[in-house]
Amino acid sequence: MIRGFVTFIVLALGMPSLAAAETMSFGDALGLLAKSCGAEIVANCRGVNPDPLRLKECLSRNRDVLTPQCQTDYLAVFDAIQKRIAARVTVANACQREIVKLCNGSTRETSKSVPCLTTTKGVGVNCTRAMGEAGYR
Repeated sequence: MIRGFVTFIVLALGMPSLAAAETMSFGDALGLLAKSCGAEIVANCRGVNPDPLRLKECLSRNRDVLTPQCQTDYLAVFDAIQKRIAARVTVANACQREIVKLCNGSTRETSKSVPCLTTTKGVGVNCTRAMGEAGYR
């Protein structure tokens, strides 16, 4: 598991740098986290399951040994992940009419309607905005 985690960190370090955005993709967030906190994660969070909740808890617990850049970035990364998750949840509400009427879908399975929503004409402004914030466009 450690080898896989270290490989994940190394791969994420090779990702391009991020442009500032209100919500960032999950890959970009992990890339920034790996770039800023990769060494600290390997040194202090060895054996921790690399899901966001446990990783954030480990970094918070070891905050006194983190570099200032890592301390700043890991909070921003986890905030961006939370914003992206919240944005994806709001797509079902913002696009309810479009999912049912234009895509013949169900708001219970919004993710199945995403390809239709991104290509169909007549999608409303609120739905388009929600799709953009969720990273679907």
